[in-house]
Amino acid sequence: MKSPKIIFLVLQVSAVSSFSVAHAATLFHLDLHAIHQPRNADMQVPLLYLTPNTPKYAAHVAHALSVGLQRMLFMGYYPDWLGSTFPPERIDYRRFDWIDFAFAVPEANATLSWDDPGAPDLLDRLVSGAHSNGCKVKLSIGGWTGSKHQFKNIVRHFSSVMATDHLRESFVNNVVAAYQTYQLDGIEIDWEYPGHSGSSANKPRADDTANFLEFLRSLRAALPAEAKITAAVEPTPFVDDKGLPLKDVSDFAEVLDWILIMNYDLWGSSSHPGPNAPLYDACGNSTQPAGSALGSYTAWTQASFPAYKLVLGLPSYGYISSSSARFLRTRSKATKKQHKQSTSFKISSGDGDSDGQVQFRDLISQGALSPLHNNLYESAHGFERLWDFCSGTPYLQSSQSKQVITFDDPMSLGMKATFAKEVGMLGVNLFDIHGDTNDWNLTDAIRNSLGLHET
Repeated sequence: MKSPKIIFLVLQVSAVSSFSVAHAATLFHLDLHAIHQPRNADMQVPLLYLTPNTPKYAAHVAHALSVGLQRMLFMGYYPDWLGSTFPPERIDYRRFDWIDFAFAVPEANATLSWDDPGAPDLLDRLVSGAHSNGCKVKLSIGGWTGSKHQFKNIVRHFSSVMATDHLRESFVNNVVAAYQTYQLDGIEIDWEYPGHSGSSANKPRADDTANFLEFLRSLRAALPAEAKITAAVEPTPFVDDKGLPLKDVSDFAEVLDWILIMNYDLWGSSSHPGPNAPLYDACGNSTQPAGSALGSYTAWTQASFPAYKLVLGLPSYGYISSSSARFLRTRSKATKKQHKQSTSFKISSGDGDSDGQVQFRDLISQGALSPLHNNLYESAHGFERLWDFCSGTPYLQSSQSKQVITFDDPMSLGMKATFAKEVGMLGVNLFDIHGDTNDWNLTDAIRNSLGLHET
């Protein structure tokens, strides 16, 4: 019997990511018995042999190897509600290749507005600072609910402005005008979501995805050739007119320079909390199997969107849950229950609530995390740092305050960045910039894992 052909993949190992053979097996859905690690004392990285009976990753692995020497891109979002607390002048632009300014708002008449009156001035300052430091800027149009302080449903008009040739043309013209007015380098469309509801105010249509493609083609023709056009997307591909994920999105890949996979907000605050941004579904029991870095990569590449046009979204925030749970839940979302207030040490969200989003910097300033060395952090003030092996993410648990905080730190973000690098993605994007520490600890951990040089 002929010996089977083998494909080999070199996985780089960093101190931050600590990737193992078991991790690699999870990443590529391999049986550990199909993996052989050669014993060679001279090797600086492990060599993994993938046999032909493994899933069809050969093309993606080959491309990952072919672009392995190319520089990856690091990006970040700057939301317009940060103007008073984190002005653009505080950004170290040298650490970023691209910054997305969020958000401009589509109106019913296909014009663009802002969810914050100070946004145009902020954008001008952001572009000036970025361009002075070799960083590029895109305008992100859409989003989920706009400013967290106003909770205005800003994406409700996408379906209507995409539905007719006249409105699509007007929208294209207005987007191009914004590109020129603010001297931008690109445009991102963050429609949540074509063909099905995100925010309850959305009114999706069965032909949303087809109309979106026509809009993107028109926008591509209207913008300068050097302008980048991107889209922020969910972990699964765009849906067809029946609401099912498309099996082939190669037409979108032809017109988009890249897509950002929003691999966060998989679970929010809950009495049965789950991971915010899973790396993978290692336990195989998630009811959102595509809701992870690995799952979304698999879903999009299997639908013929090339890995080198994928950007992995990373969160700088987590979620506080009023809960006594010791383990994270991944099988289903649960209804949030109210718990009696405790006099114990508690962490609060940005709005002062005992549940909700919390920035990584606030976990430190409020005392739940304490810095150690080498960009590592330990838990403090009654919190215990635990690790969810099913998702590859950390979480904090306090029996005294009855709180669970699902979050990402330099280690877990470094792991996801390493994953993006090893499977041949274009880069990663942090939402958002201000959630990092003043010393840019999250940013630097990500950059190191991407193989980017010190600034």
